[in-house]
Amino acid sequence: MAKETIMVLDTTMRDGEQTPGVAFSADEKLKIARKLDELGVDIIEAGAPMTSPGERKAIKSIANEGLDAEICSYVRGKKSDVDIALDCDVDSVHLVVPTSDLHLKKKLKMTREELKKITVETVRYALDHNLIVELSAEDSTRTDREFLREIFQLGIDEGAQRVCACDTVSMMMPEQIQDLFSYLSKNVKVPLATHCHDDFGVGTANTIAAVRGGAKEVHVTVNGLGERAGNTALEEVVLALTKFYDYKTNLNLEGLYGISRLVENAAGLPVPPTKAVVGDNAFSHEAGIHTHGVLAQPSTYEPVAPEMVGQKRRLVFGKHVGSHAIRSELKKRGLKPTEEQVKEIFRRVKELGDRGKLVTDAEWSTIADEVMGRSLEKIIELEELTVTSGNKITPTASVRLKFKDMDMVEAGVGIGPVDAAINAIQKVVEEVSSIRLEEYHVDAISGGTDAVVEVVVELTDGKRVITSRGSSGDIIMASVQAMLNGVNRLLWDKKLRGS
Repeated sequence: MAKETIMVLDTTMRDGEQTPGVAFSADEKLKIARKLDELGVDIIEAGAPMTSPGERKAIKSIANEGLDAEICSYVRGKKSDVDIALDCDVDSVHLVVPTSDLHLKKKLKMTREELKKITVETVRYALDHNLIVELSAEDSTRTDREFLREIFQLGIDEGAQRVCACDTVSMMMPEQIQDLFSYLSKNVKVPLATHCHDDFGVGTANTIAAVRGGAKEVHVTVNGLGERAGNTALEEVVLALTKFYDYKTNLNLEGLYGISRLVENAAGLPVPPTKAVVGDNAFSHEAGIHTHGVLAQPSTYEPVAPEMVGQKRRLVFGKHVGSHAIRSELKKRGLKPTEEQVKEIFRRVKELGDRGKLVTDAEWSTIADEVMGRSLEKIIELEELTVTSGNKITPTASVRLKFKDMDMVEAGVGIGPVDAAINAIQKVVEEVSSIRLEEYHVDAISGGTDAVVEVVVELTDGKRVITSRGSSGDIIMASVQAMLNGVNRLLWDKKLRGS
């Protein structure tokens, strides 16, 4: 029996952008839209055009990009909002009207009859201007069911093509959501959508429950972005529907990790390592019994193959590591350690882990090299670093690095002195390799006026992703050390591979 296809509306660039501190530029929005389209998202809610001229420009550029997805604009129950959306050349409007008595009385100061009149007029106006209309009821889960059905029916009678019930502040649990959607799906004759938030940590569960109750479309955001505790996460819903139920989506699951990283960088909000599906730890294993099991048969400790969502399996070396993982990693690198060498590497890694340290890839590799008598050559060395920063001065850094027999000099600017220094080093590195910085964070800071800061960076050369650490009383030097330690590690490994 063929699986039923569930439509996906992504609202990362509208509801997701309502995350405090998140604001996408027009260029970032266009990049995200292209990636979402490539992923196979059916409907892209590109933004709320009444927000600003910049928002309208961004939405219009997406609408005119020639994407396969339906490009949608958020509007309120106002003809003026529809006019602004029309100026953005969108295909559809997500027309949202509050329906709960709480919202009507306290926010809109409006009666139910007044809301019905506005809803009918706005739906008709949008349809008369050849827009697809998806009518959403805000705060549906605190709305009288019969009135909710009536509002939807009024929109449908005018010609609205889809309707959506919103659990705006997560006021229902999964069994309640499923019951509500079972009722609605029997009483509306157009596709029914679900829009859930994660205030109680059940956004994904509620969305799936709504689908099981009859919803044909899900509203989601990449990485679960959204105000308060966020919206339902796209990556969690589409994978769960595919893995556990007789549903499918039009999305290419292998692109989930890629879109997650793109949105993470644009939003400036790091994805927690423990985030389901796309977090760095989602397919990472450290505990000895787990690494032993996953090496013997991946399904022992992995619900799906990491490649299914564009991820890679990673064995982490720390206080819980087992000797099987160490042997496996050394073998993968073409090394043939003795039993005594394995034991010594095992001991040193455990010792570092017991001190409460994250054992980075570069540190683990250095331990292995030392124990096996392979000295790491510093292929790139810092000769000089100058940083200028201050009030009304653009932070600028200049570096002189020694690469083989050459002195290489570059300068960089940034939003701060650390950013400027890293940008300067990145310019030099780009001249000799394809290594780029993927992630930066401060791992630890000791107390006191003589505090030591530890910086951990994640670097990639396109084939491998490694972590590296730098420590110093100066955060700029700690950052530079972390970068150069990682770059040297990748270049050294590449030299050993002969590639």
